Amino acid sequence: MRSGAERLPPAAAETATVADLTHDGAGVVRGGKTAFVPGTLPGEEIRFRRTRSHRQYDEGQLIEVLQPAPSRVAARCPHFGVCGGCVLQHMDPQAQLASKEAQLRDSLARVGEVQPQRWLEPLTGPVWGYRRRARLSVRYVHKKHTAVVGFRERAAPYVAQLAGCEVLAAPAGALIEPLVRLINSLQVREQLPQIEVAVADNATALVLRVLCEPQEADLQRLAQFEREHALRLYLQPGGLDSVRPLHAGGAPLHYRLRAFDLTLQFEPTDFIQVNGAVNALLVECAVELLDLTPAARVLDLYCGLGNFTLALARRAAMVVGVEGEPGLIERARANADANGIGNAQFHCADLAAPAAAAQWPAEGFSHVLLDPPRTGAREMLGSLARVAPRRVLYISCHPGSLARDLKVLVHEYGFTLAAAGVVDMFPHTAHVESVALLHTPAEVRRA
Repeated sequence: MRSGAERLPPAAAETATVADLTHDGAGVVRGGKTAFVPGTLPGEEIRFRRTRSHRQYDEGQLIEVLQPAPSRVAARCPHFGVCGGCVLQHMDPQAQLASKEAQLRDSLARVGEVQPQRWLEPLTGPVWGYRRRARLSVRYVHKKHTAVVGFRERAAPYVAQLAGCEVLAAPAGALIEPLVRLINSLQVREQLPQIEVAVADNATALVLRVLCEPQEADLQRLAQFEREHALRLYLQPGGLDSVRPLHAGGAPLHYRLRAFDLTLQFEPTDFIQVNGAVNALLVECAVELLDLTPAARVLDLYCGLGNFTLALARRAAMVVGVEGEPGLIERARANADANGIGNAQFHCADLAAPAAAAQWPAEGFSHVLLDPPRTGAREMLGSLARVAPRRVLYISCHPGSLARDLKVLVHEYGFTLAAAGVVDMFPHTAHVESVALLHTPAEVRRA
């Protein structure tokens, strides 16, 4: 039960028409007290029952779709509806994109009080087998005498019992049942709550969170599993600094950005964009929208391990990347060296603190790219305005925080929202990734 929710006694079924989708993919029923009903689509006539009450809305359970929407399709995954990993598999992928663009438009207009001068075509890629990073929950269930491996259930605080996953990149999607058999055979099966998945171009890594050190018999079983499935297993008995490979050696994990002749190395717990194909398109799009010249000086905020920084450095005179995680900065510098890039600098700074701006070099920047977390970049907006770049590209993973920040940049600091659009980074989920291009007044006059 969600926090603050009151379970309702059994109620009579209601018939209603779904008006919209919530930010997490549930259908919105209006008329009387609003109800949110998962598994429904806008325009559908449904029968549902109210199950939980909140102050402003009720939660509902779908009983029957009386009149399906044209966008309804059969879900590909047999676990859809129970597993919380996907919430929109019953919606045609093109309709998903239209819905996400509508959500972005609404957020910009209602929260940000802004409207882009033009809308960009959505960036799209594969909609199945795309997810190269994931965190799977694990639980050994005594009543079932088996481990359960998967994402959390959508409507309950349990781990969904999966046989496979249609959105995980190969070979990870087919490893769920083999992992269950492996965990069932381990002595530490009750002290293994989580598995992180990282599918690189050259290997697939699994990081097993273990609450106690495996003994020799378990280590042998893990080694056999690693060989049989051509994987790299890592153990994590403590914090991130405790992650270690089961067997040392092997080339570092990496992915390629072929358009820029870049190979980026990363550790299995590092942040990388989930959808590799869409990430490659997004990097190309970023470079194109920023319209770099050979003299451009670029500031890349929240730069991570250099995903955008190094591509920008291929087109600009100089790029400075700033990131709060020391390990990622270390990897970014190593990636610059490995790719022969000498015009990229990296600085570690807490970008949630406005004082971080003081650590940037004093030289002016003509362009800025920022890719903040879901909370947005509120603390950096004043510093960004003082930098006064010609163009700013804001890559966002949350329409609400993007709209809030754009409101400040446009209405308080005089930027112009030149373009915006959605990025289909997470098909079949309610997650909305987007890009927004801003011009300064000087750039508007120049154009």
